[in-house]
Amino acid sequence: LSAMSSTPARDPKPLLPSPPRTEAASQLDELLADLGHTQSKLAAAGQGAGVPAESVLDNMLDSLTRDLQELGITAAPAGVCAACRKPIAGKVLTALGKTWHPEHFTCAHCGRELDKGPFFEQGGRAFCEEDYHQAFSPRCAYCAGPIREKVLTALEQTWHPEHFFCAHCGKVFGDEGFLERNGKPYCHQDFLAMFAPKCQGCERPVMDNYLSALQGVWHTECFVCTECLTGFSSGSFFELEGRPYCELHFHQRQGTICHGCGRPVTGRCITAAGRRYHPEHFICSYCMCRLQKGTFSECGDKMYCQPCHDKLFL
Repeated sequence: LSAMSSTPARDPKPLLPSPPRTEAASQLDELLADLGHTQSKLAAAGQGAGVPAESVLDNMLDSLTRDLQELGITAAPAGVCAACRKPIAGKVLTALGKTWHPEHFTCAHCGRELDKGPFFEQGGRAFCEEDYHQAFSPRCAYCAGPIREKVLTALEQTWHPEHFFCAHCGKVFGDEGFLERNGKPYCHQDFLAMFAPKCQGCERPVMDNYLSALQGVWHTECFVCTECLTGFSSGSFFELEGRPYCELHFHQRQGTICHGCGRPVTGRCITAAGRRYHPEHFICSYCMCRLQKGTFSECGDKMYCQPCHDKLFL
């Protein structure tokens, strides 16, 4: 009997980035936000003119900063972006103990922006939910898919609980557990039907108390004479064609029963008229004297000495 256990999968709760905070000067926020929205347009214009997009954006930020300083407004950066390593002026996103431009906080695998939804952390990197499970969740031994919630551990492998079932009939295991054969799990019924030794008498599976005889195993209650179904109280039996017999029925099958007394002939034997006799039972049916082979006559199924036969039938 093998063991299985069901535990929650290693699935940390998704994290949420800290909400972007707004600078005290609302006008500055609006200007910087507008500048961020037009970044892609500036990038296209800069590339068309042979000027790097980052240079165009940096020049505009420097110009804006000087203009604000002339107005007496100091635009202190809110931090340095962990992705691009540049100062953050305007909206800032805080996650994983670092600060980011919101558009630069992305999944380490697919690059999707994570600023507006939950994310998962692994090794100091952020991942969207799908990529996290594909990369780090345990795999089901049956379907090979990631296990997102409860994980069942059995046979030194992990499984979706609904995918751990009998390899023969497909039934999900209950409280009775399972039995293992060649690395596969089976319910008790199928395991016994497929792998347990079969009784030579009734052909049902043998589980506990059994006898070994005639190159097979038997339920103790099934090891009886094939003819009369009587157990072998003496502990001995006779074998004929792979089946057990008591002494009487073995000799009946063999044709070695004394025609005189009906008991088995196991020692000296006299054969006459196709029948066998104990020597002491080979007698005249009329005078009861012992017959000598060749000096008797048969009438019906009885033997007579010659004088008795002549007196009775001639």
